Formats: sequence, structure tokens, C-alpha cells
Amino acid sequence: MKVIVLGSGVIGVTTAYYLARAGHEVVVVDRQGAPALETSFANAGEVSPGYSSPWAGPGVPVKAIKWLLMRHGPLVIWPKLDPVMWLWMLKMLRNCTAERYAINKSRMIPIAEYSRDCLRTLRDETGIAYDERSRGTLQLFRKQKQLDSTGGDIAVLKQYGVPYELLDRSGCIGAEPALANVKEKFVGGLRLPQDETGDCHMFTQSLAQEAAKLGVQFRFNTRIDRLVADGNKITGVVTGDGLLQADAYVAALGSWSPRLLKPIGIFVPVYPVKGYSITVPVTNPDGAPVSTVMDESYKVAITRLGDRIRVGGTAEISGYSDRLDAARRATLDHSLSDMFPHGGDLREASFWCGLRPMTPDGPPIIGATRYGNLYLNTGHGTLGWTMACGSGRVLADLISGRKPDIDVRELNVSRYDQRFG
Repeated sequence: MKVIVLGSGVIGVTTAYYLARAGHEVVVVDRQGAPALETSFANAGEVSPGYSSPWAGPGVPVKAIKWLLMRHGPLVIWPKLDPVMWLWMLKMLRNCTAERYAINKSRMIPIAEYSRDCLRTLRDETGIAYDERSRGTLQLFRKQKQLDSTGGDIAVLKQYGVPYELLDRSGCIGAEPALANVKEKFVGGLRLPQDETGDCHMFTQSLAQEAAKLGVQFRFNTRIDRLVADGNKITGVVTGDGLLQADAYVAALGSWSPRLLKPIGIFVPVYPVKGYSITVPVTNPDGAPVSTVMDESYKVAITRLGDRIRVGGTAEISGYSDRLDAARRATLDHSLSDMFPHGGDLREASFWCGLRPMTPDGPPIIGATRYGNLYLNTGHGTLGWTMACGSGRVLADLISGRKPDIDVRELNVSRYDQRFG
């Protein structure tokens, strides 16, 4: 079967790889000149199934007000005259209940855990290298109140069988020795020892090379204009290079998926939430993190990637703007210099932003549509790197007519009301 995959971020490339492994003829189309040049380019670097939780949850509306008022707050909203923005935020608020949180979490954990297992298998089979480390994630608490309120998170971890360690100050230093330099600034932490880290951009580019060896064709610098539908099937995709046709099509365009799908009557409530990162060269390995430290107060992840430190964070709701905001960098700079003051040289940091494709309930959208040959793999939010391999493998199985290893029926777009968009 010939399959066209639209998008060459980490989701699109993993999908293409697994489709090729299954014996399909695969063409990947992207407007960029190489894989992983947008949201997959410089994310926080975490592969963290244990932190696969919906943003929408009990207490979040109250916390959001506090975050908006903080100098280095993790949330920024730039209101626009955009009904899609307001409708998406309203839908997210409707998911901020204990009942909805439990349902949405139960849909996210299985695909995240499965994806980590798929990544490990892929790594063993291909020998792919991407500055990966398997040394866990440490959620660091600056205040005793934060540490005392971990009961709910721990209960969820226990429910899903996710290993964890609740650490005091000395335990945190044992996991991340450089924190001994700032031990007065935190009280404890929650560590997930099975989490991993790695450079998503490096991984995606290397996997694209592996996919090419399997026959995958990449059509870069190709504008994607629209899908052509006839009855209950897609008959082609109009691009800057003309009409491209295949037996099946996969939309893996992240935040841009809704704009492609709306004209053919498929409504996906995916909205861009901008994230920022800085990448800092390591100047003192003993003063840098060994894995990922999540600064809970600012929701900033500080990750070691080879001879670099990646610092990622902020949820900015500002439409499709890709403008770099100096105030957002200040938050990242502050968290790194506060926790790892001797690890890297901020004067040499590169600054980046990307548009995370967020759903209002949290889980991604994976699976078939009402068009018999159109499939979706989008809406992974901050967890695209965490869920990529599992999502790609599952979708390849569905297209191939095989039963996936895990049940993903509740990740289908049909969970949303298609009558009103």
C-alpha cells in the first residue's frame, strides 16, 4: 500500500518508519527543508511516561490565576479576537474536574508507557544514538507545601504501577550531585527512575535516515495546501508540487492539523501552546545535571543532553505566533542559574520557541476518521517526544490491518463532538 504522511516532525517520521517496516511504500511531505525543524527541534528532551498527565485537572483554574501573576510564571495568555482560542480554553476548563482528569490520565499513561518500550526496542534494533540517557526525572520542590501535596500524584503513580522515589534533600543530591551547591533552595523531590532523556531533533533526523534505507521518500520544501475528498475517501493532497496521490494518508502536522482538516469536515480541537527553550553549552560537568530536573515552582525542565543543557518551559497561549519573548527567556535563565549556577555558560545560550499541539482534554488524537483512508496522529502537546514511537507503531498497525498491542480506541477523534467543531 502507498501511504502519504503529512509532516516530518518526530510524530510523522516515526509513523513513516513503522509503516515502512510493515512493508508499505511511504512518502513524507513537509514544507521545511529537513526533518524536525519546528516543534521537534529543541524541546525539553524528556521521555517521561510518569509525567503523562492532562494539563486540565482539579485546581488548575485557581492555580492559573496565580501563575499569571507570577514574575516567572509558567503560564502566559495573550488574548486575541479568535473564537477558536476561547472555545479551546472553555473546553479545557470543562475538563478540570476529578472525574475527567482520571479518564484523560487513563488514556495517556498506556500510550506513553508503550511508547517508551517501543523506543527502547527501536534503539536496540537500529543502534540509533541521540544523546540519550536512562537516569530518570527528578521533580524538585522548593517549598515544603509542594512536597506535602504529592499524595495525589503518588496515588496515581501507584495506580498505574509507575516506580517512584520520594526523596529528602540528601536523596535529591544523591540523584543529582550538582544540587549540593544549592541545597538551601529546595526541600525534597519526587523521582521517576524509569524516565529517559534525549535530543528529539537528533533522534528524528537519524530515524529519517533509517526510514530512507527502508525506501521512505522525503519530499521537503513542499507546501501542503489541501486534501481532496470524494465521498468517504481522500483522493489526493494538493501541494506546491501538484497533486499527490496514495492509497492512504496520515495527517501528522501538529498544531497545523486543524487547518488542513476543517475544510473536509473534520474538527480536531488542537490549539498551539507555545513553549520556549534555551540550549546552553556545559562548562563544568560536575555542576550540570546528570538527567532531567523539573523545577516545580516554575514548571521548567532542566535536561542534560550530551555536552549541552536544555532548559524548557512556559505555556504561552498566543495563537500561531512564533515571536521570541525576552521575558520568557528570563524565566529559563533564572531557573538554570538558580539550580545549576556553575553548569553552563548562559552567555552562549541559543533561544528557541515551538508550537505544541494541545488538545483540551490532554490525550493525543490517533486513529481513523470517517474517511476510510485518512488517519490522524496529532495533538500530543508537550508529550510528542514521549509518545512518538508508540503512536507511530500503533498507527502503522491500524493501517496495516493489524490489532495494535494496546487499545487506542479512546484516542480516536470520535471522542469529540464533530457537529460543532
